[in-house]
Amino acid sequence: MTREVPFVRVTTADAVTTLELDSPHNRNALSTRLMAELTAGLAEAAADPGVRAVVLGHTGKVFCAGADLSEATGDDPTVGPRGLVALQRAIVECAKPVVAAVDGHVRAGGLGLLGAADLVVAGPQSTFAFTEVRLGLAPAVISLPLRARLDPRAASRYYLTGETFDAAEAARIGLVTEAAEDVAASLKVFLDAFRLCSPQGLAETKRLATADVLASFERDTEERVAQSARLFGSSEAQEGMRAFLERRPARWAS
Repeated sequence: MTREVPFVRVTTADAVTTLELDSPHNRNALSTRLMAELTAGLAEAAADPGVRAVVLGHTGKVFCAGADLSEATGDDPTVGPRGLVALQRAIVECAKPVVAAVDGHVRAGGLGLLGAADLVVAGPQSTFAFTEVRLGLAPAVISLPLRARLDPRAASRYYLTGETFDAAEAARIGLVTEAAEDVAASLKVFLDAFRLCSPQGLAETKRLATADVLASFERDTEERVAQSARLFGSSEAQEGMRAFLERRPARWAS
């Protein structure tokens, strides 16, 4: 029997677990399987007393393309949004610091992973865009971790325009921690610092740092899930997603 190639490659070395998104057929989109593998990897790292930190990385030129639109239909339109909420919350609630190391494109739902991470290092090949608005959608469930971190004026601009921006702008608005020329070198600085810290100190300090983010999950999850499900099921979003998959302008584009 042929063993399935994982969508998330898991390695642990020097007290750090690296979860590398490796689903090239759909540009690391948030498929059900990728989210399940990522959640399982987080749980394993969280339970390992020898792990001090977790790194979210990626292969190829794309960190994450957002939702897997090929899975955007089904009997229960809340399944996808709830799955992404659960994954984001698992990152936020992981007792170990989670660092996203990005040197590629990040779109839509992939930005929710960055919002959930404690630190984000973005390299010179990184670009970012909240593309939902162009598909008839909204950045609903990814706002749960992001709104507490983003500059409000910048959130309004990039949520509403869907325009693309670079790592320096992402750092300015609070989406990433550092825009780096050398992602590996910057990542090493953070990981070396974590290795000097007490596990208890890291866990309790993370709880302080993420309190506002967790409050957003407690307060707004049901409303954001309902909003996402309603939009994905709308005729306008169906047209937007078909246009995207067919590589053509949506009917409202001019």
